[in-house]
Amino acid sequence: MKFRFSVRAALVMLALLAGLTAARADEGQVTLVIFKAGWFVGGSAGSGVLTFHDETYALSAGGLDGGLVFGGSQTTLQGRVRNIRQASDIEGVYAAAGAGVTFGAGVRGILLTNPNGAVLELSGKQLGLMANVDLSGLAITLKR
Repeated sequence: MKFRFSVRAALVMLALLAGLTAARADEGQVTLVIFKAGWFVGGSAGSGVLTFHDETYALSAGGLDGGLVFGGSQTTLQGRVRNIRQASDIEGVYAAAGAGVTFGAGVRGILLTNPNGAVLELSGKQLGLMANVDLSGLAITLKR
């Protein structure tokens, strides 16, 4: 009987500890405006804001694209960042592979993860004339 009680108590403690660790991670709201242009090799630059724990943080974004990139576009993305414990967890390089064509206006959705474990879930509108099949990296930093 004591053995079963001890095992049950240990399992309850493990579940509580796992719940507390997961509970520390939180989420915030993100808006990014990114300009992208290229001719075979492309680049992107932009800015945005992170709202986390009732505080607003300015963001800077930029990156390189390699592959087939032709044209230019402006993308406005909104959504959330999950699995962050502090605002600086959003910082890092997010890598992606993508393909798309935009003539005029289009819709875009992305799901990205950085080395800190932050997960960006964003969607929005893309305006411009762009065709791409590429690998890209987007670095996001807090403006200080």
